[in-house]
Amino acid sequence: MKINDEQYKFIIDGEDYHCALDITSAFIGGKWKAVVLWYLRKDKKRFSELKDVIPDITDKMLSLQLRSLEDDGLATRTVYPEVPPRVEYKLTKEGKSLLPVLEAMAEWGRTKAKKDGKMVKVEHVITR
Repeated sequence: MKINDEQYKFIIDGEDYHCALDITSAFIGGKWKAVVLWYLRKDKKRFSELKDVIPDITDKMLSLQLRSLEDDGLATRTVYPEVPPRVEYKLTKEGKSLLPVLEAMAEWGRTKAKKDGKMVKVEHVITR
């Protein structure tokens, strides 16, 4: 980024970022991270609960996204010593600091959908 005709960059954990938006994109970018954060915004969730509200994500991708959010300090994972083990995910304080950004993104999406799309009910098909 340029400030007063001088070039600057940010460095976090040895990674270079050319501007503040680059930093934000690195932490919540991609197809699923912001969506996972969105569904953790109000309360803790189990893996299966996240799968229920994000049906198009694969188990592997959800695991990778949750692990990445943990590594980045945006979510925590709590394992309860039960049989079978119960695992819950929730936002950290830093993860919660992203809520205004997520709210703004969601509002933009709602406005875009109202303008150019339509909402349809999803019928769940039970396969056996």
